[in-house]
Amino acid sequence: MKTLYEATTIANGGRAGHIKSEDGPLDHNLSVPKSMGGEGGNGTNPEQLFGAAYAACFGGSIQSVAKNEGIDIDNEALTVTAVIGFCKDDDGYFLEATLDCYIPGVDLKTGEDLVEKAHEVCPFSKATRDNITVTLNLLLDE
Repeated sequence: MKTLYEATTIANGGRAGHIKSEDGPLDHNLSVPKSMGGEGGNGTNPEQLFGAAYAACFGGSIQSVAKNEGIDIDNEALTVTAVIGFCKDDDGYFLEATLDCYIPGVDLKTGEDLVEKAHEVCPFSKATRDNITVTLNLLLDE
C-alpha cells in the first residue's frame, strides 16, 4: 500500500467547537443544529462536512469510471448532492446517506452503470459499505 496523501484536521470543543486543517485552508466554527438540541448558529457541522467530502469524492469516482470506460461526460456539469441524515433508534445514533447524481447527456442505462461502478470504487463508499445505508439516485434530464 502506498499513501498518496494525508490530511490532518483538528477539532476542538466537540460539535459546538472549531475545526482547522493543519495546513490552514479548512478553518471553521461548528454549530449544533436546533433540531439536535443545539443553538443553531452560523457554523457548519460534521454531517455537512461529511456530505461535502462524500459528494466530491463520489463525483470524482464517476469521472474516473467514465474516463476508464471511454464515456464522454460533461465534468463541469456533473453534480452529486449528498443528503446525510443523523438518525436515532433504540440502539443509538447512526448516519444514513443519499447521493443524488446528475450526469447530463447520458442515457438511463449508462448513468446507472456509472453510478453503480462509482459506488464500488469510491473510497467514501468503501469506508461506509455495510456500515450505513447509502441510497443512490440518478437524476435525468427531463
